[in-house]
Amino acid sequence: MIGKLLLVAAALTGFEKCDSVILAAIAEGNAPGAVLCVVQGDSIVYEKAYGNKRVYPKPEPMTIGTVFDLASLSKCVGTEISLMQLVEQGRVGLDDYVDQYLPGFAPWQDSTGIQRITVRQLMTHTSGLAPVAPVLELGRRHADNRPKKLRSYIIKEHERRAQPGTQLIYSCPNFITLQYILESVTGERLCDYAQANVFDALGLQHTCYFPTRKRIPKAVKATIAPTEVLWRKKTDPQQIGPRTRNGKALLGQVHDPTARRFNCGNSGNAGVFSSAEDLAVLCAALMNGGEYHGRRILQPETVELMFTEQDGAFGRALGWDTAGGGSGFAQPFAPDRVACHTGYTGTSIVIDLDRKIAVILLANRVHPVDEGGLGRTRAAVSQIVAESLNNY
Repeated sequence: MIGKLLLVAAALTGFEKCDSVILAAIAEGNAPGAVLCVVQGDSIVYEKAYGNKRVYPKPEPMTIGTVFDLASLSKCVGTEISLMQLVEQGRVGLDDYVDQYLPGFAPWQDSTGIQRITVRQLMTHTSGLAPVAPVLELGRRHADNRPKKLRSYIIKEHERRAQPGTQLIYSCPNFITLQYILESVTGERLCDYAQANVFDALGLQHTCYFPTRKRIPKAVKATIAPTEVLWRKKTDPQQIGPRTRNGKALLGQVHDPTARRFNCGNSGNAGVFSSAEDLAVLCAALMNGGEYHGRRILQPETVELMFTEQDGAFGRALGWDTAGGGSGFAQPFAPDRVACHTGYTGTSIVIDLDRKIAVILLANRVHPVDEGGLGRTRAAVSQIVAESLNNY
């Protein structure tokens, strides 16, 4: 467990200003609840739970130990760190062409010529791949062996929308492709590799893919926050708007439809579940050059490379966004030394590498329905934390 060190009263009072911001977002219906965790160095300096982790079919209070579906934060927490280990070991090259690892991987091409896609371009979302796979269409085409069918589709058919290196197109298939590269190189599933080499290597107790499998203790299962309710009928006399009370919330199953319906939870774009305190350990390790209390997952130079902006025109680091990329909740921190990312379900991390500060805000905004937004809330919380630290 990460050490908890309280700051002086003035700074702590400043952090408490976040409470009203988060509670206002909950009152406005942007999320049923949330957990905020602020890390400085290797210590948690502020941590609080707000609202409820579920409201359907009945309310249950949010707790600090609640486990969340991280959604696209999985790209950073699972896929990116795992890939950077392979880069560090010389098993994958950032400027290698993808088809060196995935034979038949289609290049971008038009009437002027052909251009192959690199690993770096996948990591920075400059590959030109279209944002999402057409899940409904693929579902109609393929009833079984869906992970293999998705792999074949992304390698051969998925739209190459732009010439590589010319546009920033945030794309889940980029990180699913990185998953395929890792699995081809290691011979392991991404979920197994990341569990052994990242999560277990740091001693994380509540971070995994597939949190409802038997090996997870029942006490841990009870801490998972549900996401969207899948409604069974739309014509029930006791409707909630266009929906009904006859539904079941996703619990321990990844919310992202591509990851859930085609990759069965083992997916490069989504699928990791974690708690605020586990993510605090991960952030502390990254801020300390890849090591936490004697447990190392990356070398310092690899962490530095991972967080270095790759192209000023787009503001992307390797897997992470930056303040230069325009993320509002990163702006209050060091402009040249900040990394951040969000997850569709309502999760986010921002790391100020100069001051060694991380702000982890986790919410399940898609419960019970996929409505609301937390963009302004993230920005306001970051501003409060940054100002409080400036006053400390």
